[in-house]
Amino acid sequence: MIKGVEIKNLRVIPDERGFLMEILRNDDPLFDTFGQVYMTVAYPGVVKGWHYHKHQTDRMTVVKGMAKIVLYDMREQSPTHGEIGEFFVGEKNPVLINIPCGVAHGMKGIGTEPAYMINVPTHVYDYAQPDEFRIAPHGGEIPYDWSRKDG
Repeated sequence: MIKGVEIKNLRVIPDERGFLMEILRNDDPLFDTFGQVYMTVAYPGVVKGWHYHKHQTDRMTVVKGMAKIVLYDMREQSPTHGEIGEFFVGEKNPVLINIPCGVAHGMKGIGTEPAYMINVPTHVYDYAQPDEFRIAPHGGEIPYDWSRKDG
């Protein structure tokens, strides 16, 4: 596991009307501050990434569909520098991933329907000076192949 990355199993509370799923509470051990909440959608087979932050921690889950969320530890002083983390997140595996700054991440919609990802980052998005640094998803700078692994 990449240093600083945490996984929280999400609590699903079902009843005859449907279900409720708690994503993040301010009494969770991985909660430290609140910036904003946003949703992004990846269509099946589409890769969104790579990007990383210098100050912001991301907390991501997929609430509809399924996605492959991949992490790459870019932090040179980290004991897990260069390590890849691959997580399959969504309706079949409801978890929250805590992604520290300096860890590049991306997602790919998998399955047959769009993947709806919710993020609760620690900072608001600053349109004038965004804390978001992009790397081409297929450029080779990060040693990861986004293609499906059959077999």
